[in-house]
Amino acid sequence: MDSDEGPAPPVLLDQVLDKVVLVDADGDYLYANAAVGRILGFEPETLVGDNAFDYIHPADRDATRATFETVIATQEATAETVSYRHRDSTGGWVWLESQFSNRTDEKLDGYVVSSREITRRREAERERAAVEEQLLDLSQAADDVLWLFEGDWSELLFVNSAYETVYGQSPDTVRADPMAFLDAVHPDDVDLVVDALDRLAAGESVDIEYRVNPRRDYGVWVWVRGTPIVRDGTVDRIAGFTRDISDRRRRERHLVVMGNILRHNLRNDMTTIVGNADLIADRGGDEVAPFVETIVRVGEALLDDAETQRRIIDLLTDHGGPDTRDIAATVEDAVETLRETYPDAVVETDIPETADARALPEIGAAVAELLDNAVIHAEVEAPTVAVSVRTDEEWVVIEVCDDCPSIPAEEFGVLTGDLPMDEVTHTTGLGLWLVFWCVDLSGGRIAFDEATDGNRITVSLPAE
Repeated sequence: MDSDEGPAPPVLLDQVLDKVVLVDADGDYLYANAAVGRILGFEPETLVGDNAFDYIHPADRDATRATFETVIATQEATAETVSYRHRDSTGGWVWLESQFSNRTDEKLDGYVVSSREITRRREAERERAAVEEQLLDLSQAADDVLWLFEGDWSELLFVNSAYETVYGQSPDTVRADPMAFLDAVHPDDVDLVVDALDRLAAGESVDIEYRVNPRRDYGVWVWVRGTPIVRDGTVDRIAGFTRDISDRRRRERHLVVMGNILRHNLRNDMTTIVGNADLIADRGGDEVAPFVETIVRVGEALLDDAETQRRIIDLLTDHGGPDTRDIAATVEDAVETLRETYPDAVVETDIPETADARALPEIGAAVAELLDNAVIHAEVEAPTVAVSVRTDEEWVVIEVCDDCPSIPAEEFGVLTGDLPMDEVTHTTGLGLWLVFWCVDLSGGRIAFDEATDGNRITVSLPAE
């Protein structure tokens, strides 16, 4: 401003990073500092005389003007902060956060408005709000219960609507009292849950199963995984999910019942049948011998199937997680047993000294099953089996090559899920199912390929 219009604002204002302007009661620009050029792209003097509200986004203009007028009309000293979009020299919009104050200076003859650019912050807030809305929509559509507590369990910060369905208790009950969810836990499982809460608060992750929902006589089994969120060495939040596993527990119970039947009833009855068939063979002479031989052969095969089924059921219902195993040693043991059992078989090996992988304890039985099949189903007197183990950064690979007739495509297609199981398409051997499930539960994969004169079966297990 010229000197006859009053003293100019301090030259130091041109050195500050924030946009500083002087406006009159109508909002007309009386002065703008140099930061206007950096933030908005205008030469400061081009704004003088224009009305500041004409530069504000139409959607923000009324609210911003109302705040300004309220502030300058207030008798007591007051200040308000407001965010809005201000047009820049390109016609675009820049977010500003401005402080309005009713304090005036006779030398300046106007109201000082200090503003800082917050465009990036507003964009980040908008993106975060959009993500939060999407996550909220996803969480409300999820069947799993998603939850977030303060690190000392003093406050429930978030839970989705699935909570009431699973626990049989209103989320509002837990919001009012975070520990009220223990009322929905089976009395016999409360100590287990409380121990898990203490471990989480101490910084330990947990993975537990227990019963909930008094509305359903605590007949709902849940799997809960919780993780502490640690900041600066202190548990700040505790996050986790709860999944209804009642169907899985029910299936496991059914399998246990079937396992008991196979272990006792069927095995005992088949042993009786085979034993009586032997008596008939001793007393019946040559005429009944072929029939008795068939009964014994089929009976013994059923006993073998029952034993394999029992092992499969044990695998599916009583397995722990995979842990580190020396696959090289496991394969060597299986090869040694194969050579002792079938001395006429030719077993070629290429096995390193060690090969650590993640696998279930039953992986040894799975490898033995593959090797046994390679000999049993061969159509030559001295079958050849080639066994190798190799490693890379991701996998430990077991390869078994035999000279047996090719495994039908539908056999392994059903195993891998590429073909549906029905009356026409099914597998005939339970041993392959034992191998497949053991590898699958170990986090591995299995492939079946036709070799030049036989089959090549490849088992890949996660390397340690």
